[in-house]
Amino acid sequence: MDTKVIKEIVDIVGQENIRASIEERKCYSYDARTDGAIPDLVVFPASAGEVSRILILANRQNFPVIPRGSGTGLTGGSIPLSGGVVLSFTRMSRILEIDPKNLIAVVEPGVVTFALQEEVAKYGLMYPPDPASYKYSSIGGNIAECAGGPNSLKYGVTRDYVLGLEVVLPTGEIIRPGVKTMKGVVGYDLARLFVGSEGTLGIVTEITLKLIPLPEARATILALFKEVDDAAEAVSATIAARIVPSTIEFMDKASIRCSEQANPMGIPPEIGGLLLIEVDGDKESIASQAEKVQKIMIEHKAADCRLTQDPQEADKLWLARRTLSQALYNLAPLKIAEDVVVPRSNIPALIHALEGMSKRLGIPILSFGHAGDGNFHVNIMIHDTPDEREKAEKAVKEIFTEALRLGGTLSGEHGIGTSKAPYIDMELSAELIATLKKIKQLFDPNNILNPGKIFV
Repeated sequence: MDTKVIKEIVDIVGQENIRASIEERKCYSYDARTDGAIPDLVVFPASAGEVSRILILANRQNFPVIPRGSGTGLTGGSIPLSGGVVLSFTRMSRILEIDPKNLIAVVEPGVVTFALQEEVAKYGLMYPPDPASYKYSSIGGNIAECAGGPNSLKYGVTRDYVLGLEVVLPTGEIIRPGVKTMKGVVGYDLARLFVGSEGTLGIVTEITLKLIPLPEARATILALFKEVDDAAEAVSATIAARIVPSTIEFMDKASIRCSEQANPMGIPPEIGGLLLIEVDGDKESIASQAEKVQKIMIEHKAADCRLTQDPQEADKLWLARRTLSQALYNLAPLKIAEDVVVPRSNIPALIHALEGMSKRLGIPILSFGHAGDGNFHVNIMIHDTPDEREKAEKAVKEIFTEALRLGGTLSGEHGIGTSKAPYIDMELSAELIATLKKIKQLFDPNNILNPGKIFV
């Protein structure tokens, strides 16, 4: 990058708020899964005004700008592809307002999700979106990917809690789409357009979020099934019984065995499916709901079903699920993590297809995730050899093909980024992709903001 351009950026944010050494810049060339190019500069802005001035400079000098939260994404959404400037929002990490009367919070994009959840809980309130990385992912990143999590079944995803935004457009203008009220229909709903746009249409610098009352009580049920089909039927029966759990998590047989080897819980080897279910609400209704869920599990052939309202006991029941991601590395050193969504009724078909792929290709393919909304995380574990990488590439395409055949979608919460971009035309028509590209062109005529993401 031209030294004159670097000097202009230093004048905007201060020398202490840039990282220029190769060692420091390298740390911003990858996310939780994907490698990219090393940026020319890493910059830590402190305000929308600073972001605006940098984007105006980028348009004038034609260099890419890549917004970045905590870097926990899994599809390459926050990595550079050809140098440029990474804007890291770790300095903009203030909770600006919590308004318990109107049930809103106003935050900067660098606020860690867990920090917000802990702070609003002091007021008896709840911010429900809970991606797996909630203890270190940022609100800005969650908005870029429209993050979900186990709570999505009952409470929805990030977009359901975004009321208003402050956004710096790629050309430098600062706009404030959305409202601070529960309703608002003046003009187009641009706030929702930015949510899930993966930082390609604008940079979010302030967020107004909806909060809800914190549930009084919670109960946890762990159910073990010998057959995946029985577990899926139990999920459908629970929903049909007009019970909406906050969480229904699933693990397939391979995932169970992997977790069991790392942290033994005494789960028998013949178990083919695990459901972890939570219900929450007022104290009076929780016991009744939990008992109904337990009864449904037993009626659908659960080999074992445990129920507790004790938080410490619940943590023990969650152990298999919480240790799984790290336990997978006992199988192989490289993980390719995909997420697909299928209708609940087609969960068994997806699981059986994945088991067949694993046997046919000779590589571990494990699935777990949010059974209540059909969002499954499919993990392909390989060694870094040409043969296994080729098998993994075949598996990814087969997984996407099967998800679409079953009436699903390529991504539920990971986004598209760079890793899924080559497959987007499997789901979207040429006409729809062309329309999306026109929106990108309208907002970002010089293609300086997070180029190369979503579209190949």
